[in-house]
Amino acid sequence: MAHALYGDDPEPGEPFPAGRLCVPVRPGGCGFVTRLFRTPVGGRTAVAFTDPARLRAVLGADQPWIPLSEPALRALTEPLDVRELRIDPVLTAPRPATASVPLPEPLRRPLTALAS
Repeated sequence: MAHALYGDDPEPGEPFPAGRLCVPVRPGGCGFVTRLFRTPVGGRTAVAFTDPARLRAVLGADQPWIPLSEPALRALTEPLDVRELRIDPVLTAPRPATASVPLPEPLRRPLTALAS
């Protein structure tokens, strides 16, 4: 018997609704690629939102996204060894400032030969 993957019918114990998720993407060589994030402890995770308004509230109005089901998103990130999926995250670190910060000048010492 063949088993099919469907993202529309959640299991009774699943805490999140199945169906379409809004997945943030970034431009890539062949169109768009799924954008991956880091957890607070540094692990890689996929992120998805249950509606576009939640995505815009967290990542901004200019963040591109595509609709995907949870099984499809997991299938895309599994070969990258990303096993974690965060749905509707609300806490994010602020985006780094783009203002240029001058780099410190390197220490200027005369070069000396090492005695052997």
